[in-house]
Amino acid sequence: MSADIRRFGTTSTGDLVEAVTLRAGELTARLITFGASLQDLRLAGTPWPLILGSDTLSAYESGALAWAGAVVGPVANRLSGAQVEIAGQLWRAAPNDGANLLHSGDAGCSQQVWAIETANADSVTFRLDLPHGAAALPGNRVLRASYQIVAPSTLEITLSAETDAETLMNLAHHPYWNLDGTPTTAAHHLKVAAEQMLPCDAQNLPRAPISVADTVYDLHHARRVADLPPLDNNYCLPGTGLRAVAELTGSAGVSLTIETDAPGLQVYDGQHMGAHPVLGLSGAAYGPHAGLALEPQMWPDAPQHPDFPAITLHPGETWRQVTRLHLSRSISTDKPARTAL
Repeated sequence: MSADIRRFGTTSTGDLVEAVTLRAGELTARLITFGASLQDLRLAGTPWPLILGSDTLSAYESGALAWAGAVVGPVANRLSGAQVEIAGQLWRAAPNDGANLLHSGDAGCSQQVWAIETANADSVTFRLDLPHGAAALPGNRVLRASYQIVAPSTLEITLSAETDAETLMNLAHHPYWNLDGTPTTAAHHLKVAAEQMLPCDAQNLPRAPISVADTVYDLHHARRVADLPPLDNNYCLPGTGLRAVAELTGSAGVSLTIETDAPGLQVYDGQHMGAHPVLGLSGAAYGPHAGLALEPQMWPDAPQHPDFPAITLHPGETWRQVTRLHLSRSISTDKPARTAL
């Protein structure tokens, strides 16, 4: 079947943004070329969206939903001092998080319009070419983000990158989950298979890993989100290769299992959402804790921590990350239906 590609909007600078709708099995996903973003995700029999998003492009440009569902990078998370030395040269970016850089700032790939490289009924690949110096980093870089629905209800995301000069690479997919269609994720339960996590200092920069055992950060057993401490932390995932790392279960019976080959998972509870109110996919404005971000990634601020997994990418190498999002429903839902995608 041919791809379902339609106009989504036009950026403030006049660039066309398109939407690609994928359908297979029990899943329907809509992606937009702005940020290669997952804009909407539906599970058959569940009449509300499972992620935060907007039908208005300005919500993604304005900052209200700047990273919602997007591919962030080329350096996801925080980079201390908004600068890094690569091959003996210092590269400086404009800080956007105090003195630091978050998700590569306004020049990051989440704020760019990607090209549709290939698309069909159940998969799409987006491509972004970053020239040398773009996002304050060296190298002519080619980034790709591929989404494929694997029936009956799995969304597989493959991120990859190549460069012609030594550079940094840490792409991350940044969805905000709400499996209940309710104003907050308070009634959700979260489980993360990690023995360690990275505590943060006053600037939200990571410190050395600590054991989660006997701490409030222990998520080995599913815990209610409302009972968790404030979270904007990287969980250090054990093992290598594609493996199950987290489970999120909503009170309405919808569950998410995340498999990834990434070494880290950022857990952000959405505590600061609502600073720039925006109408969501269900017609209501998002407020604090409206969604829970679960972001497979390399560890944050890695260049400043030689003991963290390295994020250096060299010419001739391909950086690659695979994540599978498995969705299921254990009980019937009873909320009023909304028009399907």
